[in-house]
Amino acid sequence: MHPDFHQLALLPLFAGIDEEDLPAMLTCLGSFQKKYKKREFILLENNEIQSVGIILSGTVHMIKEDAEGYQTLLVTMKEGELFGESFACGSRLDASVSFFAADPCTVLFLPFYKVIHSCKMSCTFHHRLIENMVRLISDKNVQLMHKIEVISKKTLRKKIMAYLQQQSREQNSRLFTIPLGRLELAEYLCADRSALTRELTCMKKEGIIRYKENTFELL
Repeated sequence: MHPDFHQLALLPLFAGIDEEDLPAMLTCLGSFQKKYKKREFILLENNEIQSVGIILSGTVHMIKEDAEGYQTLLVTMKEGELFGESFACGSRLDASVSFFAADPCTVLFLPFYKVIHSCKMSCTFHHRLIENMVRLISDKNVQLMHKIEVISKKTLRKKIMAYLQQQSREQNSRLFTIPLGRLELAEYLCADRSALTRELTCMKKEGIIRYKENTFELL
């Protein structure tokens, strides 16, 4: 499967790298591309991760499953974002979480060792790639901090409000659409789906929020 180099040139990871340099760079790095069906696992917990995944299309969820099989949604990642980088660059390569395709996905994999070590050709675009990857890893850390901020709230209502306020700020509007369905939102908030539905209904009746499906408005 050959990547669309014009599409790749538009992704944050390849910012500042000329489109005509991409074929040589991807060949140098030993990249490969794969497609996944909806709800198909991409990487399982305890698997060894040696490559960073770049989402070319679709949505990927990072989840953690406990001993009883209960899943917690940690982060939702969309087109242009990375996953697996925290494990691929660590001293232990085995993942402590799983990644699965929330929608049909196309993923480009880059072996992390080749990304951070310049080749003998000392390609100029290689240094820019490393800078871009460090920036994206920083963005992912911010996402995880947002998650901690939400789930650290004492009540379900405060968790909901913290999440909705984050989405409102990110989209710069009091009217916005969230990327999660009800089950996914419940998993993200570490809450029961029925309890989440009841709380949303109460908040709507009290005039705190207005919503229809995944579109919300803070009142």
